[in-house]
Amino acid sequence: MSSLQNDTFLRALMREPVDYTPLWIMRQAGRYLPEYNATRAQAGDFLALCKNPNLATEVTLQPLDRFPLDAAILFSDILTIPDAMGLGLRFTAGEGPKLDHPLRDEASIKALRLPDVNSDLRYVTDAVSQIRRSLNGRVPLIGFSGSPYTLACYMIEGGGSDDFRHIKGMLYARPDLLHHILKVTTQAVISYLNAQIQAGAQAVMVFDTWGGSLSHSAYHEFSLPYLSEIAHGLTRESDGRIVPRIAFTKGGGLWLESMATAGYDALGLDWAIDIGDARKRVGDKVALQGNFDPMALFGSPDAIQQEAARILERFGRGSGHVFNLGHGVSQHTNPDHVAALVDAVHCFSKPYHV
Repeated sequence: MSSLQNDTFLRALMREPVDYTPLWIMRQAGRYLPEYNATRAQAGDFLALCKNPNLATEVTLQPLDRFPLDAAILFSDILTIPDAMGLGLRFTAGEGPKLDHPLRDEASIKALRLPDVNSDLRYVTDAVSQIRRSLNGRVPLIGFSGSPYTLACYMIEGGGSDDFRHIKGMLYARPDLLHHILKVTTQAVISYLNAQIQAGAQAVMVFDTWGGSLSHSAYHEFSLPYLSEIAHGLTRESDGRIVPRIAFTKGGGLWLESMATAGYDALGLDWAIDIGDARKRVGDKVALQGNFDPMALFGSPDAIQQEAARILERFGRGSGHVFNLGHGVSQHTNPDHVAALVDAVHCFSKPYHV
């Protein structure tokens, strides 16, 4: 495979010296881009887009053709694993994802089986390989998965939830059943991410979107140990270099010290935490990724640049920072405002790396 022309992102994750702070954006291939909407319409629906490697490659590259970003991220969805487990994934317009066969009883939970990554999820690894070839060394490619706890939220609730009543009810009433789901799902995530690395992913990220909804003790029993098991089960080297691992628990700022010992090279931060304080708390254990509030992109370009400058100043000098949003970019965002952010980060960050 082609050698990398821009490896700033990978070096920052490993806290190696860089010339500027690299940047990518969660959900960077998404509905805020008119070209994405056109391709999605061509596919027919979101799931069809995910399952078509040609179109998934096309939308993965679209933001890179528009903005000078420092990484590409595989276009896919975190619910590919529950779908491959036979839980009946579908996306309903205006309602988000639904699973037709949620895990609510002991029989269905005990019947849960690992998917065959090489067949059930072949469309994902085919997309990874195709994207990697199409990038031709421009920037690194990030592979990803949902975390076991976050996947379990959807698998038990049957979709999104305001209160997580079903999974938390199981957590407190039948923790043994929830642990069974988490153990099976952890093995699936390890196999899935290793298959992505084998197909060409140069870094991997685990999205623990709903981990922050847990109590302190529950997070340390039902999310963090499984995140750690994943970190230690991942292929460490590919193409002659380290494959960095990123974990992101949205709402997890309270637990940074614990997360920093879980085996990841970098931790994602949402916007609720000060990145300077976070850096002091984790020390030299991990790099940090984040943590611009996505809603700040609705400010003026000047306000966007000021907020970017503030975050860079709070992180301070030296490497170990990948600039990103604290969550996914909103579909209503003006792409010109994203351009203003990218330019600001690249420009304003250089003095911190002299």
